[in-house]
Amino acid sequence: MLIIGGGIVGASLAAGMAGRGAKVCVLDGGDTDLRAARANFGLVWVQSKGHDMPAYGRWTRQSADLWPDFSEELADRTGFDLQLSQKGGLSFCVGEEELEQKRSRIARLHNQREPWSADIHVLERAELEALLPGVRLGAKVAGASFCPQDGDCDPLALLRALHATLAFQNVALHRDTKAERIARENGVFRVGTAKGAFAAPRLILAAGHGSRELAPQVGLAAPIRAQRGQILVTERMQSFLPYTGDTIRQTGDGTVMIGATHEDVGFDLGTTADGGAELARHATEVFPDLAQAKLVRTWAGLRVLTPDGCPLYAESETHEGAALVTCHSGVTLAAAHARLLAPALLAGRLGEAFAPFGPARFGKGDDVSQAA
Repeated sequence: MLIIGGGIVGASLAAGMAGRGAKVCVLDGGDTDLRAARANFGLVWVQSKGHDMPAYGRWTRQSADLWPDFSEELADRTGFDLQLSQKGGLSFCVGEEELEQKRSRIARLHNQREPWSADIHVLERAELEALLPGVRLGAKVAGASFCPQDGDCDPLALLRALHATLAFQNVALHRDTKAERIARENGVFRVGTAKGAFAAPRLILAAGHGSRELAPQVGLAAPIRAQRGQILVTERMQSFLPYTGDTIRQTGDGTVMIGATHEDVGFDLGTTADGGAELARHATEVFPDLAQAKLVRTWAGLRVLTPDGCPLYAESETHEGAALVTCHSGVTLAAAHARLLAPALLAGRLGEAFAPFGPARFGKGDDVSQAA
């Protein structure tokens, strides 16, 4: 099996396949590539998924349930502490209007009668204050939504642990080896790179933004776009936030991550004063004491988004043995990708369980028609 892309998505698949005895080779790009893992907020997140695609909610919940064992296995094998925390997640609402919108969205989830959504609920301000004793909330905070399965991890530690696992499994990981072209001859895929050609009878595209140009070469299409997210990081602070926030979370070393913007600016990785100011404004509205914290870092990353924001898993109809895997939630879905998607791809049959994530849900206007 040849996997193009050594980020969290590609490495999770590779580890899952190698763990089942498959011979795997991974082609990874260079440090200057647009790596989502390098600028990731690190959420293992369920509560905001599945409003318009119930299967996506079920899929993320499956992965969240698998995460504790997945994290422990990686830590035991590699020694890397992924700093997984799944005490529950909060999505803070500033103002009654935001709280009502949140209440309505959660009601929609409950109306789908999906068992996984039953644990997601709204906390009024008094309930939120009881959950965070001794923490000063901003005057405009009306409440929050809460899901006990939500949490976070260190995404860079996750990537390092996955790569260390690949080495343990004798997976050939070729770094700084960007795939430039793909051809299929006599049932074998040949991938050209600046470091020579690589060949295998099976191929998976998991190259993030790079998949858009490569997919048509194997009869697929990757209708993905980039969306910039800026993040702020504070100095280390005394522990005050035991639960994960979707826009504000305290890491294991005490720093506070504040994110993230949603900007359609193409592949621009720059940070802006306006974006940072908006993030800081929201954070201090929720936790006024953060106004006294020093900012030590800011960066931006590019989300990999399909037209509906949900994962896309596709097998080529014209180039047997080729498949595409792309998603925004690479951290959340890492456990499910390794434990559930990898064996399905190895079998060459995604089947009905993965049908909701196929390309049939998109129209031609989404640029998903198969390449000639």
